[in-house]
Amino acid sequence: MYDLPYYKDTDEQAVRAFMEKHPFAFLTGCDSQGMPVATQVPVFMEERDGCMVLSGHIMKNTDHHKAFTQNANVLAVFTGPHTYVSARWYSDPNVPSTWNYMSVHARGTIRFLDDAGLKDMLQKTSLYFEGDDSRSPTVFNNLSPELMQKLMKAIVAFEVDVTEIRHVFKLSQEKDETSYRNIIDKLMAQDEDGRAIAAEMKKRTGSTDS
Repeated sequence: MYDLPYYKDTDEQAVRAFMEKHPFAFLTGCDSQGMPVATQVPVFMEERDGCMVLSGHIMKNTDHHKAFTQNANVLAVFTGPHTYVSARWYSDPNVPSTWNYMSVHARGTIRFLDDAGLKDMLQKTSLYFEGDDSRSPTVFNNLSPELMQKLMKAIVAFEVDVTEIRHVFKLSQEKDETSYRNIIDKLMAQDEDGRAIAAEMKKRTGSTDS
């Protein structure tokens, strides 16, 4: 991780809010031979006894499922908008161009749940992502018994006990004020990701201008 102090947010709740806003995380690890594996899955976050727990499900008998049963150490990476920043936008352009982005790394240990745990996790996460609409036909408990049985044969639920959270919100914090504001102006004329990064940068100036 690009672990520099001026790319940090001192508000822990802001880091958690970022994770909740971008729950489709890369879940990575290594098998018993040290070969890397990865998948991308939506995860549900909750606090238990002051610690963060991530939960979700994956397909059985995939390379990552087999690897995670051999090596329980995993890293969940949460990513958001990102964009190119040209050195032409700086007061002094005689430095490299760069990339602005936001990312959170949650490290922990994974464990797999039994069928009862799978049912509970699927109900909890489907209800959450359906906006707590218990009447939604796609909430797990509202599925047909045939579909429930089919799903449960193919997937396995997991939980990750998070032991460390690190983040980098690289938003040109080290630049002088003129460069910083010019970067915002340039990014506001870019695509959706550029505008999103500009909005994050603008928050740090205390400005509410659109």
